[in-house]
Amino acid sequence: MQNVGNVIAALRRQKNATQEELAQSVGVSAQAVSKWENGGMPDVELLPKIADFFDVPVDALFGRGQKNHCDARQFFQSLFDGKTDAQKIQTMFGLCWEMEKAVFGSVGLHAGGSLEDTRKSIGEDNQVYSSVLFDSGFTRMGLGNRLSYFLLVPEAYDKNKAFFDGIDYPDFFRDFSDKNVFDAMLLLSRREGRKSFTWRLLAQELSVDGETAAKIIGVLQKYKLVRTTQLDTGDETAQEICSFEPSPSFVALLIFAREMIVCPGNFAYFMGNRNLPYL
Repeated sequence: MQNVGNVIAALRRQKNATQEELAQSVGVSAQAVSKWENGGMPDVELLPKIADFFDVPVDALFGRGQKNHCDARQFFQSLFDGKTDAQKIQTMFGLCWEMEKAVFGSVGLHAGGSLEDTRKSIGEDNQVYSSVLFDSGFTRMGLGNRLSYFLLVPEAYDKNKAFFDGIDYPDFFRDFSDKNVFDAMLLLSRREGRKSFTWRLLAQELSVDGETAAKIIGVLQKYKLVRTTQLDTGDETAQEICSFEPSPSFVALLIFAREMIVCPGNFAYFMGNRNLPYL
């Protein structure tokens, strides 16, 4: 697959267009166009605009004819090649935004707007949501500088197996409704990686006694969030060393618990065509 920048340069010359003309049409600087043509990669949300400028399908920007089908894996690899981890995450989130907008077509508060433009229009402290509610599944998207996320849930073929078999939700919520356990999760999730600790850290930071600290560690072990090993000190008092295993699921739990507590009210897009119950 040809380099996208080379294709853009070739198409521009065929059209007898300048870098400035392409830049003005797409909404970027001429320097950005020059960067693409010298090996850079346009942001994913700009690809349809670039293709429209040249009156070609997006596939053509990747050196593929209309009759050829671009392999999906190759397509996405081309989007991520040479990007840092932070740039990859932003590109993925931008793709989620483009998919969400495509479901709604041109109708909506932010129709056609790039992710960057949308975030600017939202403002630093505000939050805008988007949601598609079909009988076949649903999406939930949080936009804005304060908190961004994308959730896609295809409908489970068997909801009892998916959500309830062998799962004791009341027991879980009892465990984490304990303020000491919740505060310990926050404390440990804010520390570096898998940095080791002992019960004394919890006792000191949470102002609890040793017995309570041990109970907290026991709860976190139950959910495989903490692993313990015995450190042989050469005397009769072996010390228990704990290792915290951070979980992104805890962050997701906070995100959607927050949505339950502060109900979303401002939607860029909302399509509520769902008739089936969720569970």
